[in-house]
Amino acid sequence: MGIDNGTQGLSIIFVEESTMNVLAMGEADYGMVPNLETGCYEQRAEDWESAMKSAMNQLHNQMTSMEVLAIGISGQMHGEVLQDATGNVIGSVRLWCDARNEAEGIELTNLFQHKIPKRMTSARFLWTIRHQLERAQQTEHITTPAGWMSYRLTGEHTLGIGDASGIFPIDQETMTYDKDLIAKFDDLVQTSSAKKMPSIEGILPRVCVAGEPAGYLHAEGARLLGLAEGIPVAPAEGDQPAALAGSYIGKAGTVSLSFGTSVCANSVGDRQFKGVSPLVDQLCGADGKPINMVWLRNGTTFMNTVVASYGGVLPADNTSDQKSGAFAAVMPQLVEAEADCGGLLALPFMDDEPGLQVSKGGSAMIMGWNHTNSSPGNVAKAALLSTCFNLRKGSAVLDEQGYPRTELVLTGGLAKTPECGQILADTFDTPVTLLGSSDEGSCFGASLMAAFLYKKLNNKLTNNEQDWASFLESTQKSGSKTRYKPIPENVAITNAMYARYNHLLKLVPQLSEI
Repeated sequence: MGIDNGTQGLSIIFVEESTMNVLAMGEADYGMVPNLETGCYEQRAEDWESAMKSAMNQLHNQMTSMEVLAIGISGQMHGEVLQDATGNVIGSVRLWCDARNEAEGIELTNLFQHKIPKRMTSARFLWTIRHQLERAQQTEHITTPAGWMSYRLTGEHTLGIGDASGIFPIDQETMTYDKDLIAKFDDLVQTSSAKKMPSIEGILPRVCVAGEPAGYLHAEGARLLGLAEGIPVAPAEGDQPAALAGSYIGKAGTVSLSFGTSVCANSVGDRQFKGVSPLVDQLCGADGKPINMVWLRNGTTFMNTVVASYGGVLPADNTSDQKSGAFAAVMPQLVEAEADCGGLLALPFMDDEPGLQVSKGGSAMIMGWNHTNSSPGNVAKAALLSTCFNLRKGSAVLDEQGYPRTELVLTGGLAKTPECGQILADTFDTPVTLLGSSDEGSCFGASLMAAFLYKKLNNKLTNNEQDWASFLESTQKSGSKTRYKPIPENVAITNAMYARYNHLLKLVPQLSEI
C-alpha cells in the first residue's frame, strides 16, 4: 500500500505484490488555512487525517478484502510539523511554499557553507524560534507531513533519509544528521535573543533508509486505516525521493526531469556535492545516495503563454477546449521548427528565479524577430529552449565537479508532447527516456518502498535486487519506452545558441530596471 500526502490532496493505492499493478485507489482533497497574509501557506494536520480516512474508505468499498503486506508513505517535503510532549501538533503546519524564512535560509547557508534553501525545515524552525518562541519552546518533536503520518500509524518518531535531508543536512559518512552543523545551529540559537532552547538534535526524527522498518501499524493506526495491527511501515519519504522511486531511478548518473510550471531535475550522484551553489540543492534518495536538485521557478509558463497567444488566432481544430486546441495547433509546429529557431532567442523570466539571482520577473521576451522567423513554432521553441538553457546552467555546475549524467528521464507536462524529448537530448547531449508506464509518481514510489521492505524482511529479494537501486531496476515493468538520442548536428547548433543565451542573460539586471 502506498500513501501520498501531497500539497493539494492525499492518495492511497493498493498494489498487487507480484506484478505491481494498481488494484484500487482512493483520494481526497484539502485546502490551505484561509485568510493568511501573502506568501504564507499552512495546512491543518487534522485535515490530512480526515483525507486519509476518506481515501481508505474508498479502497475498502472497492475491495472485498485486502491483505496488506507493507505500507509506504510519501509526502510534501520541507513542511514544519511541530509536536508537543504528547505527540499533538502545535497549531497549523507551515508548508514548503511558505515564504517567511528566506533570511534564515541565507543565514544558515553562510554559516554551514551548505545550501539551505528557504523552504528547508531547519530554516523554518529558526524563524519560529525568533518569531514564535513560545511555540518553539513547546516543541518536543519536529517532522514533516509524511513523518507525521508515519507517527500516527506507528507511534514512532522516524523519517526516511530523503525526507530527513529536507529538514537538516545529512552526513554521508554516518547517514544521519551532520553533527558539526547541528553544533553550529545550536550555537547560533543560543547566541541570539532566544534562550532555553534544547539542541535541535534531540527533537529531530530518527533517520531510516529504504528497506529498514520505520515501525509497525499500532492499534490507533490500525483503527485509522481499518487494517490489522502489526503491518510493517517503510520509512516515510518526501515526494521528490518517492517520485524518483516511482520512475525506477536509483543509479548514479540518472536524472529525473519533471518539466511543468516549474522544473525539477533530480540527479543521482556518486558522492556528496562540495561547496555552495545557488543553483544546486543537496538532498538524498531513499537509500541515502546524494541527490543534487536543480530547481527552476520559470518552467513551461512562458512557452505556455506563447502557445496560448498563437493558439487563439490559428485555425481551430475539432478540440472543444480552447487550451487543448491551442496546444494541438502549436506544439506540432514547435517540434518541426528549425533547430536554431530561425535565430530567435528568448528569456523566460515571467517570475523571479532565485538560483540565477534574478530577483524579480517581468523580463520575459523574444529577441531577434524578422519577417522570416516569426512562425509560431520558432517562437514557442525559443521560449522552451530558454528554460532548457537555465536548467543546463545548473547541470554545468554538476559537470564541473565531474558528476556522471548518463540518462534523462522525462516526466511532467512536457511529456505530453513526447517529441520534446529530442530537444532535451540535443540541449544536454544526453539520451532522454520517457517511461511507458503510467504509474510513475510519489504514491507509486511509496508502494515500491513498501514492497522493498516486505521482501527484505521476508528474505524474498533475489540476487539481482539486493540493494535499492538494483531492486528498482529489476522491478521496472517491461512496458514500452520512448528513447531519444542526441543528434550531433543539432547538438552543435544548440551549443552555439546556449553561448548566445549566456550573453543575453547578463542583460537581465538592466532589463529589470526598465
